[in-house]
Amino acid sequence: MQVNQEITPQRLIPKIRRCAELAAEKAQKLERRWRPADGAPVFTAAGAYTARSWTQWTQGFQYGIALLGFDLTGERALLDMARRHVVNDMAEHLTHTGVHDHGFNNVSTYGQLRRLMLEGRIERNEGELHFYELALKVSGAVQAARWTSLPDGLGYIHSFHGSHSLFIDTMRTLRICAIAHRLGHALVGEQDRRISLLARLLAHAQTTAQFNVYYGEGRDHYDLPALRGRTAHEAIFNPASGAFRCPSSQQGYSAFTTWTRGLAWAMLGFAEQLEFVRSLPESEFGGNGIPKKSAACAMLERTARATCDFYINQASAKDGVCYWDTGAPLLDRLGDWRAKPAEPFNDYEPVDASASAIAAQGLIRLGHALGETGHDYLQAGLTVVERLLEEPYLTTSADHEGLLLHSVYHRPNGWDFIPPGTKIPCGESSMWGDYHLLEVSLLVARMADAQSYTFF
Repeated sequence: MQVNQEITPQRLIPKIRRCAELAAEKAQKLERRWRPADGAPVFTAAGAYTARSWTQWTQGFQYGIALLGFDLTGERALLDMARRHVVNDMAEHLTHTGVHDHGFNNVSTYGQLRRLMLEGRIERNEGELHFYELALKVSGAVQAARWTSLPDGLGYIHSFHGSHSLFIDTMRTLRICAIAHRLGHALVGEQDRRISLLARLLAHAQTTAQFNVYYGEGRDHYDLPALRGRTAHEAIFNPASGAFRCPSSQQGYSAFTTWTRGLAWAMLGFAEQLEFVRSLPESEFGGNGIPKKSAACAMLERTARATCDFYINQASAKDGVCYWDTGAPLLDRLGDWRAKPAEPFNDYEPVDASASAIAAQGLIRLGHALGETGHDYLQAGLTVVERLLEEPYLTTSADHEGLLLHSVYHRPNGWDFIPPGTKIPCGESSMWGDYHLLEVSLLVARMADAQSYTFF
């Protein structure tokens, strides 16, 4: 990608305001039509949000969009709507033992409400605050209990596919374990054994870094130096022996190509956890299965740098937007696609702007965490944000329920809507894409005021 070295957060404020106003209108419009009994809205078809029963991992984004919209616009109706739904509709997500998605659903709702209260954006009520914090503690422990142990102190929160499956997506959901740990919570197992949520968080991150991310060190035939930082969507283990078996992919093209939304989850997840771990006191590290703080930070930074470098140099087009998989079989029909802006209306392979929105936040957070040495990452993230806040990615149509266009959910399964007269999915939105465009917009808006925004 071609990084714009001149762009500043302040320059993006008018576009962020416009995006937030559109999001507020669309959230309230969807609220008037959607019934919780219909499940969670997932992605749009012909401009209207639809459900897709796989796991209900997007419900928190629906209400989280309203909370982010409130934060950016001050529109009280959005806050009231989200509060009502969090109380009435989100409780089952706290104790859902069948998914790895707790950080998606519950930090986006209970976590956002807690943050807004602690920041003074909404009135403080101790009973309500304790309600949010209890929810976050429960969710963090339930997620950490979904555990597969490996030799040498490694292990992972296994995906909804089963105990053999480590998804790279889970790096972004680890933030629920981080918040629960910050609140002083632990998972209690057999014989009242207390299990540190920080220990599980770091073990999962280390396992993901080791088995889902490549560093050009010859781990397999395709682990080449030129492809340092590429990711595998899934790592498969033998849960009985703990042996690693192979890389895999559910939503990417293959186990040996990079599904860009998985890459983006890694970029953001490792950068966020680097911020979190740095915020903790040294005394919490170096015992009970927890590495030294310096070692934890080094592992998180190394992986964040590698994945962000891969996005900048290999996974994105000239304007910083990415296609759905770096090895998608018809990308060659687009010629030297990295040397020109992404083309969402092409005839061969879809763009995934939702991956770009997630990746942008990862780039910005890593750049901020690294200080002066992270300048290029920060500027790369701002470059992507600016592009996504413009057409043809930001939709201004009142008839379209989405906010960020050209999002892809599951290309191999053929779930995405292909408009009449086109050959590939395009022009549609997703709950996670809309949410992450708003979240990175809030991050940039805070930076413009010399403030910060973190999940913890």
